[in-house]
Amino acid sequence: MPDAILETDDLCLDLGESRILDHLSLEFWPGYVHAVVGPNGAGKSTLANAIMGLSGYTAFGGDIRFQGDSVKGLGIDERARLGITLAWQEPARYEGLSVERFLGAGAGDRSVENLRRALERVGLEPGEYMTRSVDRTLSGGERKRIELASILTMDPKLVLMDEPDSGIDVDALEKIFEAIGHLKKMGTTVLLITHSPTVLEKADHAFLICCGKMVEKGPVEKIMQYFGEKCIPCNHKNQPEMEGPDE
Repeated sequence: MPDAILETDDLCLDLGESRILDHLSLEFWPGYVHAVVGPNGAGKSTLANAIMGLSGYTAFGGDIRFQGDSVKGLGIDERARLGITLAWQEPARYEGLSVERFLGAGAGDRSVENLRRALERVGLEPGEYMTRSVDRTLSGGERKRIELASILTMDPKLVLMDEPDSGIDVDALEKIFEAIGHLKKMGTTVLLITHSPTVLEKADHAFLICCGKMVEKGPVEKIMQYFGEKCIPCNHKNQPEMEGPDE
């Protein structure tokens, strides 16, 4: 396999008195769509926040390396300049900021043609959306697609997507999946944070984590078993109840 574009090395992170990430070591290969799956409370979003360097998630033990170099101590802006970006589970609103200005803010190519193409790739009609504001008049699904369109204009090296299917309908989700495929064709590494088997199916490789620890890794087909057939016995609050002696 190629050298990893992103590595977490013995990553530990405590929030309050709780250990959320517990000696977590993962390697993500460049140009692949990876998924990190697990139950609610497993540490999936915390992992994404630590990789992005969000406030409150920087005091971790171990290390995070991007393209071989540690990002420990780097701020969000510095990590963004390296080519790391995060698509939020709940995208922010920006009162008074037009979609066109929002898309152009981080774009390498700020031409109107490029911004319109990005909207079209996520299934939004440029003539309808370019002049609208990124505010409460947009639904959560619309804001999520506009945020993804902005990421497409950035040509990032690594995209972290936290619960990409959250709050959107089936048609919008298909457009997001198409955009993920476009990112892969561009050579971008995508990391999907999810507990959805539908999202997991779009990955090339996956990690299963629980209680901040890696439980399993491998092809999607291998990890998919844990959604319907089995779970590693543990004391986690989300441990499913067994229905029979053979479960």
